Amino acid sequence: MFRRRKPEEDFAAAVYRRTAEQARAPELFEACGIPDTLDGRFDSLALHAALMIDRLRREPDGEAVAQAFFDAMFSHLDLTLREIGVQDLGVGRRIKVMAEGLHGRALAYREALNGGEMPLVEVLRRNAYGGRPPEDPQAVGRLETHVRRYAGQLEATARRDLVN
Repeated sequence: MFRRRKPEEDFAAAVYRRTAEQARAPELFEACGIPDTLDGRFDSLALHAALMIDRLRREPDGEAVAQAFFDAMFSHLDLTLREIGVQDLGVGRRIKVMAEGLHGRALAYREALNGGEMPLVEVLRRNAYGGRPPEDPQAVGRLETHVRRYAGQLEATARRDLVN
């Protein structure tokens, strides 16, 4: 409460807000078939956050900024769970499950984007749809296109422009 904020915390919080906006883009739910449910919204956020964390880690102070981003994200998720009525005792458990889910998804997305054994389209099918494939079989391909484009945009974006 009375500690000094580290310089990367304000930047990371702003980047998190921008990433959360990107994760709520209507096209992800309409064209790409991510379910517009609490779980689907988390899946979309986890996908975009994983890509952003990988981007932030490439900065000279990347580990600190990526950690500050993670902290901002889970502080927001904690608040959101409380606002929707999750009891205090259940919040910590749910946050732990969400953090583990983000970690596993991030590893799978990173490996697939770097040419790993499992193609990105399959990783998305398993992780971005709450365990159920979308009704439209073309939706996963559209999501793959979105992810590759977004990852490329992040790669080409200067640090100062990540919040715009």
